[in-house]
Amino acid sequence: MIQYIDTHTHLYEEAFAGEGETDAAIMRAAGAGVTGLVFPDIDSKTRQRMFETAGKHEGTVFPCLGLHPTSVGADWKNEYALMEEWTGKKIYAIGEIGMDCHWSRDFIREQKEVLRMQLELAHRLNLPVIIHSRESTELIFEVLGQCRHLDLRGVFHAFGGSPETFRRLQKYGCWYVGIGGTVTYRNASVAETIRHIPADRILLETDSPYLTPVPKRGTRNESSYIPYIAAKVAEQKGMDICEVAEVTTANAVSLFGLGKPDIKDRQRKANDQTTKDRHDD
Repeated sequence: MIQYIDTHTHLYEEAFAGEGETDAAIMRAAGAGVTGLVFPDIDSKTRQRMFETAGKHEGTVFPCLGLHPTSVGADWKNEYALMEEWTGKKIYAIGEIGMDCHWSRDFIREQKEVLRMQLELAHRLNLPVIIHSRESTELIFEVLGQCRHLDLRGVFHAFGGSPETFRRLQKYGCWYVGIGGTVTYRNASVAETIRHIPADRILLETDSPYLTPVPKRGTRNESSYIPYIAAKVAEQKGMDICEVAEVTTANAVSLFGLGKPDIKDRQRKANDQTTKDRHDD
C-alpha cells in the first residue's frame, strides 16, 4: 500500500480552527495514505495548539520548534525566549526558520541573527532544520557559510531554486528540497528543476493551508492532497508514483528520525471514521 509523509503542514493554524476541523483533516490525510505529518512551528501565537494537536495524534504528527522569519520583529528577543522554553519537548526539527524579504526588509539584520542562533540551536540538539527562503537566497547562503562548521542537515521548504542552487546548497551540509503544490502549476520552473534533482533528496509537502495543488487550487490546502503532488513528481522524474512515495517517505524518515508510520492502522482508523460519519448522517 502507498504511504506518504507530508513534511510541511500547518493543520493547527486558524484555517482549521473550526470544531473538529484539524482532526477531520488528519483523518482525511490518513485515508489518502498520508500517515505522517511534520508540523513546523511559527511563533508563540500558535505553538500551544500545535503541541496539543501533536499530543493528541502522537505517532502521526511530528512537531518542530522554531521562530518563523516573518515573526522576527522589534520584540524578537522575547519571542525567541518564549520559543526556547519549549526545547524540553519532543521535537523533530528546528523550523520553520530562515529569511523572508518579500513582506518586509525592516528587520533583515535581526532575521539573519535569529537564523544563525537557531542553526546553532539545531547543532546543539542534533536536529535537522526546516528553512524558509523567500527572496533571500543569497542572504541565507551568507549565514550558512558562517555556520559551515555546524555540520548542518535539513530541507529547503517550498524549494523554487535552480539545479545550480541545489548543487550549491550541498556545499553547506546534507540538504533536501521540499516540493509542494507549486510543482503542479502551469509553467512552474520547479517542475523542470526536479528533473535534475536526485529522488533521494526530494521531500513531499503541502504547506497547508497554503499553495494548494492543481486540481484543488483555489480551495484550502490540506495534507490529503499530497498524492496530487506525488503524481506530478512521478511524471517529471519518469518514475512510478509508488516509487515516489517509497523514496520520499524513506527520505523523511531518515532526515527527521521518524518511526515509520503504520499505514494499515492509520487507514483502518480513517475507514472506521468514515463509516461512523455515514451512520451519524
